[in-house]
Amino acid sequence: MTGSPLTAFALLAAAVATVAIGAYGVRFSRTTSDFLVASRTVGSRWNAAAISGEYISAASFLGVAGLIAKYGADALWYPVGFTAGYLGLLLFVAAPLRRSGAYTVPDFAEFRLGSVRLRKVAMLVVVVICIFYLVPQYQGAGLALKTLLGTPVWLGPLVVGAIVIMNVVGGGMRSITFVQAFQYWLKLTAVAIPALALAGLFFSDRGGELGGPLPPTVPNETAVQIETDVVVQVAAPAGITVTGTLDGRPVQDTAIGSAGEHTLGAGSSLTLAAGAATPVVAGTPSAGRDWIASGGGLGGGHPLYQVLSIIVATFLGTMGLPHVLVRFYTNPDGRAARRTALAVIALLSLFYLFPTLLGVFSRWYVPQLLITGAADAAVLLAPASAFAGPVGQLLAALVAAGAIAAFLATSSGLLVSFAGALATDVLPGRVRDFRLAAVVGGLIPIPLALAASGDLELSRSVGLAFAVAASTLCPLLVLGIWWRGLTARGAMSGLAVGGVLSGGAVTVAVVGGIDEGALGGWPAVLIGYPAAVSVPLAFATMIVVSRLTRDSRPADVAQTFARMHVPEHLGMGIERTPRG
Repeated sequence: MTGSPLTAFALLAAAVATVAIGAYGVRFSRTTSDFLVASRTVGSRWNAAAISGEYISAASFLGVAGLIAKYGADALWYPVGFTAGYLGLLLFVAAPLRRSGAYTVPDFAEFRLGSVRLRKVAMLVVVVICIFYLVPQYQGAGLALKTLLGTPVWLGPLVVGAIVIMNVVGGGMRSITFVQAFQYWLKLTAVAIPALALAGLFFSDRGGELGGPLPPTVPNETAVQIETDVVVQVAAPAGITVTGTLDGRPVQDTAIGSAGEHTLGAGSSLTLAAGAATPVVAGTPSAGRDWIASGGGLGGGHPLYQVLSIIVATFLGTMGLPHVLVRFYTNPDGRAARRTALAVIALLSLFYLFPTLLGVFSRWYVPQLLITGAADAAVLLAPASAFAGPVGQLLAALVAAGAIAAFLATSSGLLVSFAGALATDVLPGRVRDFRLAAVVGGLIPIPLALAASGDLELSRSVGLAFAVAASTLCPLLVLGIWWRGLTARGAMSGLAVGGVLSGGAVTVAVVGGIDEGALGGWPAVLIGYPAAVSVPLAFATMIVVSRLTRDSRPADVAQTFARMHVPEHLGMGIERTPRG
């Protein structure tokens, strides 16, 4: 914990700037269309910055670096997938979705298949995805404030929830567009400067090799507090002592006598002498050469399946994220939507270079985080650990401002999607209904974030939300846009199968998961990484059931396809209006 006044000021400044910019946007928000899609007037460059701002969440700002520091090369699939998913959006979804004239994903479902019941089912899916995605944002806020300022873990969700509700209730999409565009550039600055500073320090004065045969070492005597029971892998026991509980017995300043796995009890303190090799959580790479090599997965068994499932979830999940899709409705036309998606790819590619660097260098400068497994704090702690004095404090304050911006931007986008779906499909659809739905949506994740298991890294938590999106809304959109044979019954069946499989896995994983054991650990792996199974089954269900119910295809499917695929200047499209 740094706890410096400068860090507290940076957090406060970022929060105040968010509220102030959101308040500026309120003056432009008057109609329901303003609140839902900013009256479809957002240009491609501005929209690209706003999409990038809301997309770079706690998982991207903190979680990516933490996973890379902890697991190594295989964790790179997360930033690769988070970025590459927009290529699918660009090619298959962005322009036709905008030309549909819909306001929300459920609105698109009704437009395409003419079913009010399907619209309701799609609305439920949107709500579930938004809640699953909001929970890790609130958890990340609690972690950040606890790490930086030592505040209780419940304070972060309350602060972020309050600010986000205030902005969304005040101005809806109009308001948060200004906020999210600003926050992208703040987050890029906040992650790029520390990453480049650490890179310069490492290459000018490094004391070892990241890819060497031994674990990273601590330069000075370091004490690590163990908050929960943890099993660690010790490669070199010299210089490591424990006070508390070691392998089930109470100890006092006792040396770890042998290499291998050891259990540390909650409340224990682990002390590493200067130059001691850092233990790591069991199941993660210990030696640098194992960490830098691919093929080890992210802990546990069946690493090849893990990586395959991560690829499926992140590449396809982006096409089903409600808070991303709704931003393409704000473009003036389909051409602008395509330009927006292309610009987002460039902005995200630039951003993800820096969390990757921070993950690499965090393994060297804060290796003690590998002991507890709480590697999500690496980005917050690495700058101050590497640089002493005012420089370290300035870098830590900059990172703190970027972290709070990450939580606020993504939470705002998710809340707009939640409120839009609820206001137009459950409530009459007026501005005050949108505001009421925003308050409800902002409050629900707070107790869930406090009750959720803290053992799951932020990127993996968000990856599970991607798995739900990839298993539900992605097949609905891809097949709805490109296959004339899709029927309402097929779509509902696929949403049900994909939603139950992926949503059930996410629920079990978030509340604590299961231990590996029977069947070689397959139950735990399938729960932690469901997309490789749930996504193909969802697509297959939609196709098979649609073929069995082909007689129920909408009669106007040819006209619907013309509206989605014919350029606007030919005059085939019309703008839909929100309900209410």
